[in-house]
Amino acid sequence: MLYLATPSGPEVRAAMQEGLLGCMTTPAQGNRVPDGCLIGADNGKFGKAWKGADLWWSWLNRTVERYGAGRFAFAVAPDVPFDAVGTLAESLPWLERIRRLGVRPAFAAQNGSENGLIPWDALEGGCLFIGGDDEWKDGPESAGLIRQARARGLWVHEGRVNTWWRLEGAQRRGCDSIDGTTLAFGAARNLPQLLRWLETLRPRGVQEALL
Repeated sequence: MLYLATPSGPEVRAAMQEGLLGCMTTPAQGNRVPDGCLIGADNGKFGKAWKGADLWWSWLNRTVERYGAGRFAFAVAPDVPFDAVGTLAESLPWLERIRRLGVRPAFAAQNGSENGLIPWDALEGGCLFIGGDDEWKDGPESAGLIRQARARGLWVHEGRVNTWWRLEGAQRRGCDSIDGTTLAFGAARNLPQLLRWLETLRPRGVQEALL
C-alpha cells in the first residue's frame, strides 16, 4: 500500500525520490513533484482550493504534460464531498476526458454511493476513491464498494488516513493507496513513524505495488 503525501520538506521529498512515498498534488499545491514517485492528482474540492472546473481542468492538463501520464496513479474527477447524488452528476462527464489524457480516472465515493450510485461501466480501468465521512469510510458500505472495485480490477484509494488504525484498516480492506496530512505537520518527527507503519503493513515492496 502506497502513502501519498504533499512534498512538505526535504526529508519527505527524499523519501518520494526513493519510491517510499507517492505524491498527492492539487491545484493549490505549488511545490514541484519530486522525481521517482507515483502521483495522485486530487481536484481540491475538499476544502477551499476549488476555483471552478475550467481552472481545474487546465491545471490537470498542464500537470500531466509536465510530469508525463505514466507517473499518475489516478486523477480525481470533480465531486461533491459527502453527497453521493451530486458527485455522480458532477463526476460522470469528466471520467472519459481524464482517461483520454492517459491517466486512470478516479471517482470519489461518498456516503450513499453504495445505493447504485457508482458508475462502474464508465469507471472501467479506473480508480475508486473512498471519500465520505469517517463513519461511512470505516463501515460496511464502503468495504462492500472496495470489494466490488477490486473484483473489477480497479485501483482503490482512500483519503484522509492519518493514524495507525486507519492505515491498518485501509490495508485490511484492500486499498492500493492512501493519503493524509500527517507529514504536513512535524514531518521530521512523523516521517520515521509513518515509514515504520508502512513497512509493518506492506506485504509487498513498493515497486511491486506500482506495477
